[in-house]
Amino acid sequence: MTMRLREFAVDLETPLSTAKGDIERREGLLVAVDVAGETGVGEATPLPGWTESLEDCRDALAGLTEGDAEGAAAGDPKSAIEDGALADAPAARHAVSLAVADARARAAGRPLAASLATDPHTSLPVNATLGDDDPEATVEAAETAVESGYDCLKLKVGARDPTDDVARLRAVREAVGPDVALRADANAAWDRWAADRFLDSVEELGLDLDYLEQPLPADELDGHAVLRRLHDTPIALDESLSTVAPERALASNAADVLVCKPMALGGPDRVRDLAARARDAGVAVVVTTTIDAVVARLGALHVAASLPGDRAHGLATASLLDADLAADPAPVREGRMRVPESPGLGIDADALFR
Repeated sequence: MTMRLREFAVDLETPLSTAKGDIERREGLLVAVDVAGETGVGEATPLPGWTESLEDCRDALAGLTEGDAEGAAAGDPKSAIEDGALADAPAARHAVSLAVADARARAAGRPLAASLATDPHTSLPVNATLGDDDPEATVEAAETAVESGYDCLKLKVGARDPTDDVARLRAVREAVGPDVALRADANAAWDRWAADRFLDSVEELGLDLDYLEQPLPADELDGHAVLRRLHDTPIALDESLSTVAPERALASNAADVLVCKPMALGGPDRVRDLAARARDAGVAVVVTTTIDAVVARLGALHVAASLPGDRAHGLATASLLDADLAADPAPVREGRMRVPESPGLGIDADALFR
């Protein structure tokens, strides 16, 4: 198997404000592999805090030998994709595993989602992501999203006092009405006291959140479990899945929902494995991107389409980018994304390396 690399950088159209700071630019590497006479493509777009650094990702991919690559393509569990250069580099592993899966699906003549599941979704609802802006700007963005067809909105919270975030959510709820699902993502910004204040107010006002995502630091599973016991609002874990073993997160009873980023977990196979364990534990799964370019977004779409359930996924991030690596074959229409029907990911792998 041969492997090619291409570095890239894409800017966001407008910085996305989160409790961890603004995200302004995404840098990464495309990986192309040839398997069974087909070329597959994957993407490594590291996001520190969730994955390794760009430098470590680059080194991990550069450190792959031809034998490592052959083992990864053959699915050898003892290959570098598991035990060697990629073991501690989830973004790099994501790129290689997605490229191999894409090539295999192309060789089988099936969309990637259909190679992962016998009856995948053909389209999926997705949520709009709203940055941490003042109430007026947040309401304006929410109304624009709903007018374009979204019926699920995720608001970034946690960068300000919880009282101010509740006011933002209340303003959005009043603007969009009761039929639009609202999610809040604190990006691990709060302590228990702040999270309790926020949830007490949200529930007293009847704002009816679909879930509160990662209110506490990633390693505080016990604290998240306490929040679940004390409050009616479902609790979702995101950053925790990159900090502790996902099996431990499930066993801790700390989550109603797992927010699974294929880039952070290390590839489509790992997301599907975790989703199966979550389903057995009665925990829902939402697939999201790390604000990736088109290759990784398509990979996340196919993975989400291979999973049961009808929750909105966090895949509608193309509009956050000022430019992309190629035309997107799965644009958002009326709050949904349609899964490409062509083999593999649905994108021309060779064209990305010309």
